[in-house]
Amino acid sequence: MRAAPLLIIVAVAALGAGGFFYWQQSRAGQLPAGLATANGRMEVERVDIATKYAGKLVEITVREGDAVPRGGVVANLDTTTLKAELAASQAALRRAETGVTQAEAMVAIRQAEYKLSGVELRRVQELLKTSATPASEVDRRKSQHEVNYANIQAAEATVADAKAAVEQARAQVAQIDSTIADMVLAAPIAGRIEYKLAHPGEVLAAGGRVATLLDLSDVYMTIFLPTSQAGRVAHGSEARIVLDAAPTYVIPARVSFVAAEAQFTPKTVETSDEREKLMYRVKLSVDPQLLETYRDYVRAGLTGQGYVLTELGAKWPADLAVKLPPKPAR
Repeated sequence: MRAAPLLIIVAVAALGAGGFFYWQQSRAGQLPAGLATANGRMEVERVDIATKYAGKLVEITVREGDAVPRGGVVANLDTTTLKAELAASQAALRRAETGVTQAEAMVAIRQAEYKLSGVELRRVQELLKTSATPASEVDRRKSQHEVNYANIQAAEATVADAKAAVEQARAQVAQIDSTIADMVLAAPIAGRIEYKLAHPGEVLAAGGRVATLLDLSDVYMTIFLPTSQAGRVAHGSEARIVLDAAPTYVIPARVSFVAAEAQFTPKTVETSDEREKLMYRVKLSVDPQLLETYRDYVRAGLTGQGYVLTELGAKWPADLAVKLPPKPAR
């Protein structure tokens, strides 16, 4: 006797599921003029989080399904060797800066020598007028004065070289600093971690993927329409999405893309009937602000039905009026 109620429940459930399936399949045939529909699947843009340089993965700070803010740390690569190189480069920078100080001090010494030799030259030139010193002494003093001037120029060139060495050392420090910063893998956008593709301890090549991130601000359904309908869909026009998982709700969307080339093409296209077989890809994008409100419910891969307007002035029927679930509490 217990089997009878169970059979009744199963029968009712089957009838309900069958009724919904029939309603969904027959809706396309009941659409008013100016509307087109096709089944599709919700898609979310994916962003790969990958290494810029080769290195050993030491930590992944997120789990699959975690929400990550823009700039949030996802993983860390080993920086032990880089930090040692940074310390050596910083020491080289300090030596280069000391070299500048020493070179500038030498310039000051050479300038003092030049000034003194100039005074001595003028003195012997006055003595030469009274024949108190031989002309050879004047020549010697003049030659020394010229040598001292050349020494100043050489010292100033040494200062320039020392300053260039400082700039080179600073650039080396900055480069290593930048590389160390790049060993911290951060989310380029806010989103949700879909998959972890590597594990701590693995050595990754440059460009090695660590995780994939779902961009929850870029969600759309892809549908395919025949030539007769796709050619009348305006970019930016209103659209509707009804998901199989939530058939009582109608999600507003907009046409964000209509393919310029057919996706399904027969080997030969000669007659008008064959041209009608061509199917064009159409993207129905959901408003990012709406996605932000329901971000915890965004899923990739959900199947459903997409609806578009194909005529100017066409109106949505009552059963395709926007209907959203209650806003979730934050």
